[in-house]
Amino acid sequence: MILIAGPYRSGTNDDPVLIQKNLDNLEAMALPIFRKGHVPMIGEWVALPLTHLAGSKEMGDEVWNEIQYPAAHRLLEKCDAVLRIAGESKGADQDVEIAKQRGLKIFYSLQEIPDAE
Repeated sequence: MILIAGPYRSGTNDDPVLIQKNLDNLEAMALPIFRKGHVPMIGEWVALPLTHLAGSKEMGDEVWNEIQYPAAHRLLEKCDAVLRIAGESKGADQDVEIAKQRGLKIFYSLQEIPDAE
């Protein structure tokens, strides 16, 4: 399983159109990773439904903060690697640091990811 890490909220000023564009950029990596024989994962795929269920009213509220980044950090306990896509993101940088501490592989492009055996 490979966590795709990159900007989600960063640089958007919480503009929903820009946030969706960032999510689209993350998701654009998923199918190529799958086709290489891996399972792609994005933290928001887990966090967004949970924040909704928990009653978050807006990005950055207490419920959102309780779930958003911890979801990715918990996913990293199950992942084998991280694909860090381009763009400034404190959260994605944290994901990479956690992955390094756990000895996970860090990729910076799709081309670096080998086909699964």
